Parts: sequence; structure tokens; C-alpha cells
Amino acid sequence: NGISNNEFGPNLPITRAQFITMLYRYAGSPKVNSTNNFDDVKSSSSYYDAVNWAANKGITKGTSSTTFSPNKNCTREEVITMLYRYNNKK
Repeated sequence: NGISNNEFGPNLPITRAQFITMLYRYAGSPKVNSTNNFDDVKSSSSYYDAVNWAANKGITKGTSSTTFSPNKNCTREEVITMLYRYNNKK
């Protein structure tokens, strides 16, 4: 999905929530049977299942033991680390 109905935003930074949602969708949006480990990821969030899937698969550990920081821009280091973990968990 783009950032609106008629805009993709290819030159905008990507947030941690956006990246992990893309990875989750790439993985087929698997069913998530887990609890939320992060105080800043609400069940009403569009990325709720994606973050919990990634955390429970060991793809992300969050920015602390209780936070994921979904609106923080994702660094290249974070992207490559999550991709590396994803490929080793398949």
C-alpha cells in the first residue's frame, strides 16, 4: 500500500512499523497466536499482528524490553538485521 490512495512516497523514510508490516505481508501474514510484549503497540494498531509475529519469531527484539518504537524511522542497520533474522527463521 502507498501512503494515500494516489501517493506512494518512495523518497520518504520508513518507520519500524511500516517495515515490519511489509515483511509480515511478504511472509504471507501468518496467524499470530501470541501476546503483545510492547507497551507502545496497541491492539488497535494496523501493525499489531506484524510486530507480535516478528517479536515472537525472534526477528525483532524491540528498542527495549517493553517498547518497539513503531513510529521511529528504521535505520539501514535495523533493516538488514531484521532481514537477516527473518531469513534464518524460515
